[in-house]
Amino acid sequence: MVLGITVFLAMQWKNMRFTFTEANLLPDHHPINLEYNKFLDTFGEEGNLIVIAIKDSSLFTPENFNEWNKLSKQLQAEPEISLVVSTDNLQKLVKNTDKKQFELQPLIQNKIQDQVEMDSIKEEIFLKLPFYQSLLYNKETQTIRTVVYLDKEIVNTSVRRDFIFNDFEPLIQDFEKNTGLDVKVSGMPYIRTLNSQNIIDEISMFIGAALGITSLIFFFFFRSFRATFISMIVVIIGVMWAFGILGLLHYEITVLTALIPPLIIVIGIPNCIFLINKYQQEVQKHGNQAKSLQRVISNIGNATLMTNMTTAAGFATFIITESKLLKEFGIVASLNIIAIFILSLLIIPVIYSFMPLPKTKHLKHLNKTWISMFVGWMENTVKEHRIAIFIISLIALIGSIIGIYQIRISGSLIEDMPKSAAFFDDIRFFEKEFDGVLPVEIMVDTKRRNGVMKLSTLRRMEDLEELIKEIPELSDPISITSLVKYSKQAYYNGNPNYYQLPNNQENTFILSYARKSSNSSGLLKSFVDSTGQTARITTFMQDIGTDKIEGIEADLWKKINKVLPEDRYDVTLTGKALVFMKGTKYLVKNLVMSLTLAIFLISLFMAYMFRSFKMIIISLIPNILPLIITAGMMGFLGIPIKPSTILVFSVAFGISVDDTIHFLAKYRQELTKNRWQIKKSVYNALKETGVSMFYTSIVLFFGFSVFMLSSFGGTKALGGLVSFTLLVAMLANLILLPALLLALERNIANKKVLKKPNIDVLPKNGKEEDL
Repeated sequence: MVLGITVFLAMQWKNMRFTFTEANLLPDHHPINLEYNKFLDTFGEEGNLIVIAIKDSSLFTPENFNEWNKLSKQLQAEPEISLVVSTDNLQKLVKNTDKKQFELQPLIQNKIQDQVEMDSIKEEIFLKLPFYQSLLYNKETQTIRTVVYLDKEIVNTSVRRDFIFNDFEPLIQDFEKNTGLDVKVSGMPYIRTLNSQNIIDEISMFIGAALGITSLIFFFFFRSFRATFISMIVVIIGVMWAFGILGLLHYEITVLTALIPPLIIVIGIPNCIFLINKYQQEVQKHGNQAKSLQRVISNIGNATLMTNMTTAAGFATFIITESKLLKEFGIVASLNIIAIFILSLLIIPVIYSFMPLPKTKHLKHLNKTWISMFVGWMENTVKEHRIAIFIISLIALIGSIIGIYQIRISGSLIEDMPKSAAFFDDIRFFEKEFDGVLPVEIMVDTKRRNGVMKLSTLRRMEDLEELIKEIPELSDPISITSLVKYSKQAYYNGNPNYYQLPNNQENTFILSYARKSSNSSGLLKSFVDSTGQTARITTFMQDIGTDKIEGIEADLWKKINKVLPEDRYDVTLTGKALVFMKGTKYLVKNLVMSLTLAIFLISLFMAYMFRSFKMIIISLIPNILPLIITAGMMGFLGIPIKPSTILVFSVAFGISVDDTIHFLAKYRQELTKNRWQIKKSVYNALKETGVSMFYTSIVLFFGFSVFMLSSFGGTKALGGLVSFTLLVAMLANLILLPALLLALERNIANKKVLKKPNIDVLPKNGKEEDL
């Protein structure tokens, strides 16, 4: 059966595909998404822009400048490119007095022959063409850039990736080799392509590292190649199933779903530890293989089922977020956690049934002295230092609450990207030279056909643009007003002093020229819709924190409402940066709900198992405290709440509560066995389950630490924070939980409070000797 399912799921691998779009954190029906889609329907895809730039005075030699223009021609010749705007094809708007219309003429007709001609062209670009300021050049630093528009049809497909790696990058490298100049490259299609490739590269690294570190820890505990090999078979099949389920459901591999295969390895190994260790304990007791395997299934089955169910529940709560990204992650992760449990329970007993009994050397780990010392330390701490435990826990709680108030929310599109990557340095370069690469769009609906070209509307838009220029985090905006100003400059024979909006008298004859200018209509389409009713103002924003973005958004709305009154204009503020910021805030709100749901679901599991409200409260304290401590640490260390780090809480809670279930199940059994003697039952439960909890926590700690190898800031933070949370949770469950049980013994240790459980997690007629 396992072989058949594995073959079937392996056949689904062909349906796997990597994502070529940005993560949309908002549901499709959200108003912010609807506004953004309306903008795309009106003006087309905004995320198809790649920019290349050079900041080097040696560019302005005839040889190098000709090479720069040649590069533009080569890019324009590529079928994946719809348009290149550069110095090579830079057009001057000139007046044709005979035809009474404007015409576009190329600035550079032929190759530049000498330095005198080069200096003349340079002077004209920087001093006489203000229309191209911020678009193609920075006047102050004399940085020149080329703007490349990808075909909108390929932006969100695999063709984009092939073009970037096979055509675009080789052309850039050839230019750099020929000239010795350093080309800076940025733009969302380029950033997303390199980002996606990093995700692909890291999947194999994560899987290899997770297998390596968990197998080493497993071997260190068991000192058995056979046991280690069997565990690796289980988790490798689990990884194959994970990829198969992704293919079967036709889900894309995103930065989150890429974490699932190594996650399955990390979560699967503790199952193997429980099952193989129990088998070896039984063999050591009576040497009967069939009886040992039967007890593994019957005795450990219920406990591991409940722990895997609680872990799966922690992940499954992401399904309610309405975010496609998190919903898919929650579905696939929870399905695979249940699958790895089933695989462990099926494969391990079956393989061992065909093998000889473990040798004496394989059972030595059950009697290690350092384990006895560790258990003794835990028992002594709980017995002698209970007040100190509570004081330390209280101090940690208060300190963490202070830290929580310092947490900030981050809605940055590029914060998690690899800081060491060359393209990240290039992003910062464009932020410095051109005030950002993240587009912010203002869509102005005049509510009347051809209303945009009214001089009163143009003046209002110009007033708004002047106010936008006052915001340092935003670039100089570009809109139809820039084109109208350029038209006036052209009418006055290219004199840059006339780069301004026409007055009432000039407006009539300048617009009459513009209407006859069919060759400039392509420029017009970039700024105004086909009806002339709606215009766009485009600016670019630096990568800044959510708080600043919200402040800028509020500032923009004040300026918009002041200049463009609501009764005359419908204004929409949108763009990828704002959509992502809103998505992050939406996600935070929804993930708080999902964590609350996870706590509620796991409380239901506890209620069903122990049928005691007081036990539910006691069991939640050592699991919620580590989450609060982690949140406080995030505040003190300046780690922001973002889509990646907020996953920490639901994931860690779902996993850490497993230890609580094991401990309390054993504690309840000991109570019954020892006729409700509290202290004896707590210490016995600690001895029986303490080392098991320690072993699995160590595996989980180092397993999740694998994600800290990532070049992505979010993945690195996820790995570190989950590892830290699970370590704190282990100490809370091994020390704080027993201390609470002993301190509250009069309130909870009676048959009325601890009623007969609905599920016998542990067997009635025997001890569970987990490790």
